[in-house]
Amino acid sequence: MHEISAIVPAVIVFGDSTVDPGNNNQISTVLKSNFAPYGRDYFGGQPTGRFSNGRIATDFISEAYGIKPAIPPYLDPKFDIRDFATGVSFASAGTGYDNATSDVLSVIPFWKEMVYYKEFQDKLRGYLGNDIANHHLSESLHLISIGTNDFLENYYTFPTRSSEYSVDKYEIFLIGLASNFIRELYNLGARKIAISGLPPMGCLPLERTTNIMHGSACIEEYNDVAKDFNQKLQDSVTELNRELGGIQLVMSNPYYKLLEMIQNPILFGFENVATACCGTGYFEMSYLCDRMNPFTCSDANKYIFWDSFHPTEKTNFILADHAFKTTLTVFR
Repeated sequence: MHEISAIVPAVIVFGDSTVDPGNNNQISTVLKSNFAPYGRDYFGGQPTGRFSNGRIATDFISEAYGIKPAIPPYLDPKFDIRDFATGVSFASAGTGYDNATSDVLSVIPFWKEMVYYKEFQDKLRGYLGNDIANHHLSESLHLISIGTNDFLENYYTFPTRSSEYSVDKYEIFLIGLASNFIRELYNLGARKIAISGLPPMGCLPLERTTNIMHGSACIEEYNDVAKDFNQKLQDSVTELNRELGGIQLVMSNPYYKLLEMIQNPILFGFENVATACCGTGYFEMSYLCDRMNPFTCSDANKYIFWDSFHPTEKTNFILADHAFKTTLTVFR
């Protein structure tokens, strides 16, 4: 007997630049990617505000569930509740669990994503009616992908948090914020939730190029923090599953899959691991590649990273596919 997939009617997304399809285009921040060469491999070759050469992981997850090939940004006036009913992203590049992180680049704080979500719920009830909307929300997959910026853009860059918290205590502080966010989603009717752990953030090209002393190797200290954070997050997920009746909460962990690509690039058809496709040569001076960059590679599929901080479309696809076939199988 053939099993019917696509029980998930919508993918609803919260987080940072890993899952922001263009919300930052609509706010006053320097952290945008709505210019070439971003998006050069996206539909129509258009920059959308996705921090990649093409689609991001959540687009592929939506497609894998048979819903639609791209998830629209909530703040983009081109879209309305008809578009958002089958999937929407509230994510903002540069944000974190910690409010102090979103302040760094004046982006949308994590709590504000929840405010937008409540507004979306109201619009959805107006569009579908109360009962259908409530059922729709309980069946929709809520995805959260956030946390790297709390460490790389905040904790390790500015003295404020690191003088207040040890790394261990800061992790606990962030996990508390994550847990409360999940409880709030649950109280608003969400039942299917996936939260992503941290990648091996010491291997991002931005970090490797600052590690000149060690031959631009990955910064192991940052990778250890990511692993430690992920373990705490997994423990919290286990506890929340016990605490909240009827919730299906999973943690998807990109750490080992991305590390596997970085350590065995040839297996995945990659040639370049340490530098970004859109880079400025050896020193990646900024988070972004810029409009005039003469150093952009011709084939992004040979690179794991698109700019010094973000994966290429191909990497996003591999990570999404891996999550879909492992952690997210419970929602099929």
